[in-house]
Formats: sequence, structure tokens, C-alpha cells
Amino acid sequence: FITYQKKSSTVIITMNRPEVYNAMNAAMKKEIELSIKAANKDKDVRSIILTGEGKAFSSGQDLNDRSVQADKGPVDLGKTLQTEWNPLVNSIRKSRKIVIAAINGVCAGAGLSVAMACDLKYAKDQVKFVSGFSKIGLTLDAGMDHTLVRSLGYSRALEFGVLGTTLLSQQMLELGLINAIDEEVLERAKKVSSQINDLPPLSVEMIKSNLQHAQDHSFDQVIERETHSQRYLGWSADYQEGVKAFLEKRPPQFKGE
Repeated sequence: FITYQKKSSTVIITMNRPEVYNAMNAAMKKEIELSIKAANKDKDVRSIILTGEGKAFSSGQDLNDRSVQADKGPVDLGKTLQTEWNPLVNSIRKSRKIVIAAINGVCAGAGLSVAMACDLKYAKDQVKFVSGFSKIGLTLDAGMDHTLVRSLGYSRALEFGVLGTTLLSQQMLELGLINAIDEEVLERAKKVSSQINDLPPLSVEMIKSNLQHAQDHSFDQVIERETHSQRYLGWSADYQEGVKAFLEKRPPQFKGE
């Protein structure tokens, strides 16, 4: 249900169910999760792009998937989250390689949770972002509460979640939920990934990890972690190479060591 392409130091994962707007069944979620983990194990890979085929990034949960069908009685959606959605979102958040969302079209439900879990987000103009959960009697999930309340504040997050307000790309940009708007969104993501690929991998990994930590910890805890991180990076070969290249006025050759 996906395609996996490795181009230079970038992996492009494309959700490939355009006939259902890339709605995710259990198999697709597992394929994405395993692909992200595989890319993290590949020493040649330095960044990951996640996008969708066709007119949508993802419309979220495939309601025809057997694990969530409610027409035959109650279903345990908590189990679906624990075994399918949460592992997928955590594979993105815990990825040591930067994950870039190239949001090519509608982004809804838990598909929005997946997009928001990505480290960088670029979208085409006029893309519709919508939660949709309250329309079918559910609540936000797969980490969306954490993201939205920190970005929108309680009242606007509540409005988005309860009323199902649709936000367009420009509004998402103004709210700081995406990085930029570009009609050639995949090319924009490739350009950014190329910039990332030229940077020292250990530094990129540490910046991502420390910023995530800073969201939920005190100032004292943050500066303590920064101190440990900087000590670790100061011992790296990449730091030595970076300083040497700067002094010699040449491009650095980082190896992630």
C-alpha cells in the first residue's frame, strides 16, 4: 500500500491508495512504520519524505477496515490505537532521521495526526485540514491533542476538534502548524531534504530530540539536557571536521561520527 524510494540520502515513502484518498488500513500503517524504521537503520539515509499519491495526503482511518467496523457491534478502538496508530506516530516522532511531510492534498482525521507528527511540513495551497472525529462520535487521537493545544491554544483547538472546522493551508501556515506553502510540494520537500543531508547527522538528531524534550520539561531540565548533548557532540568527529572546514574555508564532509 506504499512505495519506498531511496534517492541519494533521502527515502521517499508514498502512501499509494489514491482510490480511497489514501485512507489507512492496518497494513498501510504497518508498512509506513516498518519503512521508517528501515530508513533509520540505513546509514546512508539522512532524511525521510512522507507524501501521498493522487489528490490526498491521507483521509485518515479506512472505515472499511475490518478492525474498526462498527456495524457488527462495539469495537475496541483503544486496541486499534495501541497496535496501529500509536506505533506509526511514534515511529515518526522517534525517528533519528528528520521526517518531512509533503502534503499534496486533503489531510483529515488521523491522517492529520500523522502529518503533524512529522518534523517539517510543506503543503500545496488550498489544502483542507480537518479533524472529522466528532462527526462520527469520536475524539481526537494519535497525538493530535498534544500538537493542537500547544499550537492553537485550548479554545481554538476545541473549536477545531468539536465543530470540525476546516483549516486551509494559509491558516495552517499562519498558526505555525506547517512550514511553507508550495504548489510543487514534493520538489520543495526534496530540496529541504537535500539541505538536511549535507548537515552533520548527529547534530540534526540531537536538535530534534532536544526540542521535543523542551516542549514538556522545565527550563532547568532543558539546559541540563543541552549541556549533556553539547558535551557529547563536542567529542564527535563531525564537530572537529566542521571547525576544520570552517577555518580552511571549504565544504565540510560529515560522516555521522
